[in-house]
Amino acid sequence: MSATETQSPAVAAAAPEAAPSGRWIEHWEPEDPTFWESTGKKVARRNLAFSIFAEHLGFSVWLLWSVSAALLTKAGFGFSPQQLFWLVAVPNLVGSLLRLPYTFAVPKFGGRNWTVISALLLVIPTMLFAFFVQRPDTPFWVFVLIAATAGVGGGNFASSMASINFFFPSDKKGSALGLNAAGGNAGVAVIQFFLPIVVGGAGAFGLVKASQHGIVLQRAGYLYAALAVLAAVCAFAFMNNLRAAYSRPREQLAVVRYQHTWVMAFLYIGTFGSFIGYSAAMPLLIKINFFRSPIPTASIGINFAYYAFLGALVGSLARPFGGWLADKYGGARVTLGAFIAMILGTATVYFTLTRLEKVPVPDPAKVAAWVKDPTSFPGFPPAVVTAVNHNSDIFPWFLIAFLFIFAATGIGNGSAYRMIPAIWKTYAVSSGPVGSTARKDAEGKSTKEASAVLGIVGAVGALGGFLIPITFSSPWVTDPVQATKGAFIVFGLFYVVCLAVTWAFYLRPTSEMAKAGV
Repeated sequence: MSATETQSPAVAAAAPEAAPSGRWIEHWEPEDPTFWESTGKKVARRNLAFSIFAEHLGFSVWLLWSVSAALLTKAGFGFSPQQLFWLVAVPNLVGSLLRLPYTFAVPKFGGRNWTVISALLLVIPTMLFAFFVQRPDTPFWVFVLIAATAGVGGGNFASSMASINFFFPSDKKGSALGLNAAGGNAGVAVIQFFLPIVVGGAGAFGLVKASQHGIVLQRAGYLYAALAVLAAVCAFAFMNNLRAAYSRPREQLAVVRYQHTWVMAFLYIGTFGSFIGYSAAMPLLIKINFFRSPIPTASIGINFAYYAFLGALVGSLARPFGGWLADKYGGARVTLGAFIAMILGTATVYFTLTRLEKVPVPDPAKVAAWVKDPTSFPGFPPAVVTAVNHNSDIFPWFLIAFLFIFAATGIGNGSAYRMIPAIWKTYAVSSGPVGSTARKDAEGKSTKEASAVLGIVGAVGALGGFLIPITFSSPWVTDPVQATKGAFIVFGLFYVVCLAVTWAFYLRPTSEMAKAGV
């Protein structure tokens, strides 16, 4: 029913009806089996579908620079590897900061209304991208500001998850939130797979050849601007706002007092922060460690466009599986297993990097002359060819180990997010016996608080998307390959800490949450 249509509580409870698209739903009780089967399931699934579409585009825009940064040199830009890593990292920093206000926007404005607004905001970074990538003389600091606007895409995840959390009953939240997040996360893989093809580069494992007319990066900006408008129209026409989700920002901010808000935020840096950080950095990691192209018309080694999207794809597909495993075996157990896998995968990636041979670097003055006159390029010397070919033989092992990490991050993302509603449900259960007024009030409060926590945890966790690329581009390490190896040592040690924290708070036999089976 719409916000302007009213019924008595008795009638509403007896014959609940879904609101027409685009209106507020006044009555929503997904924990009631009768309501769920007769009305709730259909409405929830419809909102989930269009939420996934909008969030998917948000992630694509958020990671737009992850793959385009690696193509800027072919478009005539002369940015250094460290500068390119900054273009990759800055959208993640902004996106993480925006996740808090985006979370609070859902209870204030409604999930459907905010989805419309957040989708339209994606037009700003996409059109700025399309305009400035055509101007190679644009200063680097301008590109940093433009990349920062892509952070609005990162905020979409928090508002989408906060909204969908209200639509589903507790025993289906893990799968629903996992699907919602996976659909969004898949936007990273899609942009990394299709952008090189759309702009005229090579891709699809080499099945698509580069255009002879060169790179046209602005095409990607125009395409995603149009898709953002489409997502806004779909949200306006087919999604709903829930009156049950309404709350004041002060009520939501109360969750910062809970210890588990910050414990889960820390753990989410390890799972989601790793997923988004590795996804953002992977194209440049492949290019720096396994590829050489001193001029746009000559290259040797592994083309990042063929493989960079695989990490995000694997992580996205694994996420709903992590939610399903958490529903079945408990979120804490699955999260612990994910961190064990991430430690093993990180150690393996580090080992593959130690097997790489150092590739001779030509004099910068010579490179500048070759770029100015490509016909003067004498070809790759034998030492470079030998080293790059050796490293290319190592690449399959590097890729397999990295994909293993991505799968673990995806499973950990799904299980960690499933833990949050379970933790807050534990708080509600302790408030009184089943059916009591105190228990009902606590259960209603716990859903709202869990949605707020999802946003805070997502915001803090997304900081990993900024920290990981910056660590890879450590300014105090002159050799990019050495910086990469040092970064993986740091990440591996961090996962050991996450493992210990997970056990101490959620699996230690004497802990409250372990007894509750979180």
